[in-house]
Amino acid sequence: MSSTTLPRLKRRREFLRVASRGRRTSRDGLVLQALAQPGAALRLGFTVTKKVGNAVVRNRAKRRLREAARALLGQDPPQGWDLVLIGRDATPERPFTALLGDLRSALGTLGVVARP
Repeated sequence: MSSTTLPRLKRRREFLRVASRGRRTSRDGLVLQALAQPGAALRLGFTVTKKVGNAVVRNRAKRRLREAARALLGQDPPQGWDLVLIGRDATPERPFTALLGDLRSALGTLGVVARP
């Protein structure tokens, strides 16, 4: 596990701004919302609704999303983006390599990173 910490979105209004003004794409393991913020650092937000499960399941899903983001974006984060990763029903149990693939694909679709 890497010790790289990426700046976070924490306030509800930040999440709502990304949802209303940004673009979104979904995969089996997650939904990604992205809003370009030219000149700003990359910031990440994570959320999982109660539909996914109880608090233990939701926290597991968020931990897995944070680790996937850290693995893909931690070393050389793309600048100028606010990203929100939303957990889905499959997130807590999805194989981690598949979750990484979902995130990599979603980032490429929204133009956050160059397609592999």
